[in-house]
Amino acid sequence: MTKTFQITISGQVQGVGFRPFVYGLANEFQLKGSICNNQDGVLIHINSSKAKATAFLAAILIKAPKISIIQSHFISETTFKNHDDFKIIPSGTNHQINTPLTPDFAICESCKSEIRDVNNRRFGYAFTTCTNCGPRYAVTTKFPFERSNTTVSAFAMCNNCKTEYANPYDRRFHSQTNSCEGCGIKLKLSAADGKLITTDSSEIIKKVSELILLGNIIALKNTNGYMLCCDANNKEAIERLRKKKQRPTKPFALLYPSIEKIKTEFEINKFEEQALTSSVGPIVVLNPKESLQDLEKESIAPGLNQLGIMLPSSALLSLLIDEVKIPLIATSGNMHGSPIISMETDSIEKLSKVADYFLHHDLVISFPQDDSVVRFAGEQQIILRRSRGLAPNYLKASFSSNERMIAMGAHLKSTLGFAPNTNTYISPYFGNLDTYDVLTRYQESIAKYIALFQTQPDVVLIDSHPQYQSSILGLELAAKWNAKLISIQHHKAHFTSVLGEHGLFESKEKILGIIWDGTGLGDDNAIWGGEFFTYENKKIERLTHFEYVDWMAADKMAKEPRLSLISILPKSERELIKPKFSETEWKIYNKMLENNNLKTSSVGRLFDAVASLLDIIDKATYEGEAAMLLENMAKNYKGNDFIDFLVDVDFEYVPVKTLISSIQKAKSEGISTSRIANSFIYTLALIILKIAKQNAYKTIACSGGVFQNSILVEKLSQLSQKQGIKSKFNRILSSNDENISFGQLCYYHHIKN
Repeated sequence: MTKTFQITISGQVQGVGFRPFVYGLANEFQLKGSICNNQDGVLIHINSSKAKATAFLAAILIKAPKISIIQSHFISETTFKNHDDFKIIPSGTNHQINTPLTPDFAICESCKSEIRDVNNRRFGYAFTTCTNCGPRYAVTTKFPFERSNTTVSAFAMCNNCKTEYANPYDRRFHSQTNSCEGCGIKLKLSAADGKLITTDSSEIIKKVSELILLGNIIALKNTNGYMLCCDANNKEAIERLRKKKQRPTKPFALLYPSIEKIKTEFEINKFEEQALTSSVGPIVVLNPKESLQDLEKESIAPGLNQLGIMLPSSALLSLLIDEVKIPLIATSGNMHGSPIISMETDSIEKLSKVADYFLHHDLVISFPQDDSVVRFAGEQQIILRRSRGLAPNYLKASFSSNERMIAMGAHLKSTLGFAPNTNTYISPYFGNLDTYDVLTRYQESIAKYIALFQTQPDVVLIDSHPQYQSSILGLELAAKWNAKLISIQHHKAHFTSVLGEHGLFESKEKILGIIWDGTGLGDDNAIWGGEFFTYENKKIERLTHFEYVDWMAADKMAKEPRLSLISILPKSERELIKPKFSETEWKIYNKMLENNNLKTSSVGRLFDAVASLLDIIDKATYEGEAAMLLENMAKNYKGNDFIDFLVDVDFEYVPVKTLISSIQKAKSEGISTSRIANSFIYTLALIILKIAKQNAYKTIACSGGVFQNSILVEKLSQLSQKQGIKSKFNRILSSNDENISFGQLCYYHHIKN
């Protein structure tokens, strides 16, 4: 008997070609009915028998587009309505939206083939997309994901594009970002002084390629914002970019022409290859082969053996790299410390003294994003920056509640967490909120999210540090909205972020939380950063920590590893490092230590101290530089004769001064710097396992920026497995402060105060 059945599917199903897919499948099943986007996902109605409707749903679940993610599905009989055929109905909703935002997708192979085919009408078109690829989140203005709700709506489709859009058998059937050279987005090339060079699409890519090969720096507007490009083989161009961008040593990412060329020049495993060629298209940190000679490696990543590599994420970048045929520097279009730029006027104002030429286009970008960055420790993916292609959804978590929550995150590497419905949204990385432009972008994003979801938070979650800009703004917003204000300790939020990722809140056994980072205000007003917590029965308690040492010179300590060293070294050994300071500095800093009251347990600062002790670096130019250089040195050690610097040492608190003295002793005995660096990280892994065994933990959960260290993650994973201990790390979110906003949501929802 024919009845009408309703199928509701929620998840990442808007903007991924899901409705055209269902349309085609319905025709295969010879079903009549309709499909539309609604506030919960997609809504399907079909005239069918129950058996056929069930089979149809099963086929949807099995054959769904690769880039879709189905979270839930329901089928039920509804009021009978006779349908003449199967239709895609334009979306409309008057209800609060309860669907994920669709992230941007890297260009697919089909679109790449078209822009390279001289006989295809999209040959050379820099904004070629289809239902399987292209910008989504970047161009969204409101829900649901329809062309009219994106900035692409400014470009009316020509007859050819309309025909594709209406053809059920075309790859662009209901492709909301569909356009072509005749009706679509326009490029223009201009000089830094604003003088127009050309708008001729047939010659513009070739001209940009020529300019790059001549040593010029190009500010290029991609579909997620501006990037700065130059020849990765041209040392002079790279050094000029460093100087103009005020980025003296921080590594640049590289854009490569093909996965084949990457395989020729880099050591790459299957997990790294999968990441590079995925729809996310992130920057992946790789090891160059010894045979790689062409690149200016030292200029690209000073002092580092690894390089960040990406493939073109858009048609525009694909066309450029096809033309230039060499690797390019591809770094965010901003000044160091500022957010990525997306508006032409801003790019001219802020980058005209950096770039020699500008490649603009007229597509408005609603949500500018940096490229995501990942690395691997064996099979374990470590997210260094979660942005384009990954944000803003967090599909695994649902905070079912009558309360609508916003989590303000931290101060460094800031993100927003928003739970206005049963979905959770974690924004892309913004940056450090002590920069005015970053703070402005952060505030604008809050306003956009509230407008997008048409809801105002009932609860505002902030870090317990009262001087974080995120906390200050959260306090103001809570008062403005008459919302509940809750402050959550920084490292407990880190801990709950990894518990939340792995669904461990209902665990019957106690879990050891290891939270290591650079800084965060502790419950005792010390600067925490080397913490061990216990989670049990919905409660978190501090178990132990790294020995307190002096915190000195405020934020300067995080920028000068030599200050961490002088604060940690026992007074009797300080004279060894006196040459690192001027006479005046030596007197001032020793006097500071005599009068200091502020203490820290920071493992981030311990890494700094070891890097300085080993004469790797004394003054850093970017956050995390000392830790990266120390890890790089550790990777140079090819042996397996590791030293446990705390062997036979019993401790209640991890003895930092004993550890640093042991390292100094090894250095004085002539042990190689690479072996000492590797053994230091090995010792840290042993500390975790010693505390876990002493307290009978079977599961450990690790978070904080220190766990972006691939050697530490790999050693800890291997050693814990041998001892029958399960190790959990952040894998969907970054382990650094980007996860704080998610951790705040988890803490409020799951932890008993």
